[in-house]
Amino acid sequence: MNQLESTSLFFKSLSEPVRLRILNLLIHAEHEICVCDLMDVLDVPQSVVSRHLAYLRKANLVNARREGVWMHYSISPALDVLSKSVLQSLKDHTTPRSILSEDLLKQAGKNCC
Repeated sequence: MNQLESTSLFFKSLSEPVRLRILNLLIHAEHEICVCDLMDVLDVPQSVVSRHLAYLRKANLVNARREGVWMHYSISPALDVLSKSVLQSLKDHTTPRSILSEDLLKQAGKNCC
């Protein structure tokens, strides 16, 4: 995949609300997040979370690690400069009382596995 295709896929990844919410949770997380926690915070079925995580994996934005039956996700450390910059901007500009900040409050202290 060339740089233009990679950049296009990155911005397409940000264009869907559930994927944006997942990325927001992951960039604020101090550790990996389990799919079950994402389901709980986002209030969507496992199939929806998994489909969006697969898209984010295809775009090389997240890493996955299996532990038993659960998958744990984190932001990929191999992001390019543009992706890092945009995600850092998202992290720095999550406004209070937005759905993104509400997700963070729901996520606080969760760790199912």
